[in-house]
Amino acid sequence: MAKQSTAKKTVPHKPPAEVADPQVARTKEKSAAPNLDRLIHERLRLGIVSALAANESLTFSDLKNLLSTTDGNLSVHARKLEEAGYISCTKFFEGRLPKTEYKLTAAGRSALEKYLSHMESIIKQMRNI
Repeated sequence: MAKQSTAKKTVPHKPPAEVADPQVARTKEKSAAPNLDRLIHERLRLGIVSALAANESLTFSDLKNLLSTTDGNLSVHARKLEEAGYISCTKFFEGRLPKTEYKLTAAGRSALEKYLSHMESIIKQMRNI
């Protein structure tokens, strides 16, 4: 029967990553664009808010098809926007079919306008460099 070695393997020491602390990472991220609305900046949420700004209202199915996303993904992001007061959600029946309709709120429209102004400012600054 062969003996098993009990010697420990040594692993070379790796220096820690530049930003190992998530709090430091968030601070760095925020400092690059301190006035940027992080809630709207996420791609799918920006898509939802933009689509609702261009339409009086859209159903869940309309948004899902327009943004080419899944039910779960759309549901999670729409809820975050709803909790922030950026969109409103109304559920009703059309015949026997349940429908969910979303509308952009005044706060959501204001947040989108502020976000777009901030992005325009960043673009102008970058073009002047």
